[in-house]
Amino acid sequence: MVRFTADHKVYIKILYWGMGGGGKTTVVDTLYRLTKEQKKDIEPTGNLTKIAMASGSTLYFDRGIFQSTKQRKVFYHVYTVAGQSRFSPLRKKIFKGTDGVIFVVDSQTHFFEDNIEALKELKSVTADKLIKEIPLILMLNKQDLTEVIGEEDFKQILKDEKLWFEPDDKYYIWNPIIYKTCALYDLRKDVYRSFSECARRTGLYQIYGNGKAPVGDNFLKISKESPDL
Repeated sequence: MVRFTADHKVYIKILYWGMGGGGKTTVVDTLYRLTKEQKKDIEPTGNLTKIAMASGSTLYFDRGIFQSTKQRKVFYHVYTVAGQSRFSPLRKKIFKGTDGVIFVVDSQTHFFEDNIEALKELKSVTADKLIKEIPLILMLNKQDLTEVIGEEDFKQILKDEKLWFEPDDKYYIWNPIIYKTCALYDLRKDVYRSFSECARRTGLYQIYGNGKAPVGDNFLKISKESPDL
């Protein structure tokens, strides 16, 4: 959960989750470089921490700390998890204290089932708190390649896993936004935007929902202050 310190600093944990090789580390690398080189609402503090295998795949986690440039006492702890199946116990440990999740899909069609398994594991680890208590954002990554999974295809997966709500449901406004992304820095697309939306929703959950998805009267407050919702 969001952590507050005696000196009024706020620490928010955002976790990138997905199958092995889906591009999570590349996403964080690009986010780090982008916010270091360009003026954005966050900036990195220090260097990224990486624990990787000789092959370059994440062994335990990647971690970066970013500070809000508008609210200097707000910090984001950004983590990735190792995607290989044998690291499931480690993923559960890293998940603890997570405030928002960005699920990174390897959009290559031959990894369709692998992505579904990674999503099911995330759903299990979160004890079905996704969306209702933990904001969820989707990145359909590697959209620069051919033969990729489309937005409607993955939306159907979300529906099958009960992670998508119909218009008459109170959680409808908190359905995951699905971004079609490319994590490579030179071809980057919606890497910062997807992070920014997850951070925004995490803040709204905390301010208006006391750590849960704001609905009812709390949603009406948000609607007045954010007409685009």
